[in-house]
Amino acid sequence: MLEAAVTWLVITIGKLGYLGIVCLMFLESSFFPFPSEVVIPPAGYLAFLGEMNLFLVIFMGILGSMLGALFNYWISLRFGRPFFQKYGRYFFISQSTLDKADVFFAQHGHISTLIGRLLPGIRQYISLPAGLSRMPLFPFCLFTAIGSGLWVAVLAFVGYWVGNNKELVSQYLHNVTILAIILCLLLGGLYVFRVKQKKSR
Repeated sequence: MLEAAVTWLVITIGKLGYLGIVCLMFLESSFFPFPSEVVIPPAGYLAFLGEMNLFLVIFMGILGSMLGALFNYWISLRFGRPFFQKYGRYFFISQSTLDKADVFFAQHGHISTLIGRLLPGIRQYISLPAGLSRMPLFPFCLFTAIGSGLWVAVLAFVGYWVGNNKELVSQYLHNVTILAIILCLLLGGLYVFRVKQKKSR
């Protein structure tokens, strides 16, 4: 049923062009478990065909991701944890998902909003603990934009280079996800090292 809903959304909103990219990436970055892999690579392929502009595809993808992340941030800032404990199941947010995002945010601090955007299973929900902890808006937007930008750019270029071959896209994205996890571990380790250095001074 969820797969059918996703397909319907892609077809319906996808007809809106660049605006459709913004709308779909907003959903992907908010509560709805919507895969960005079905939005940006096909748009990248359309850019290869000359029907879209690659840089506009990336910009619109980042814009949609930012809007979705800000929506999550605002909801968590405005209503707090009791809201998700009571109504989270209606937004596809289980207690375990929220706990996992909480732990990740607590371990990595503010930079987790950058790192989390690159990790599957964390990407959509890392904005929630940021809002709950009242993370300042500017660093939240900065780190979210960088993390979203990296992910959207990778998806767009994969679509541009590989085309509309779903198997190849899946294979490339699997490899990219592994590299992203390694990069996140390195970034997280570097961040913790820098923080410890500052505390020891």
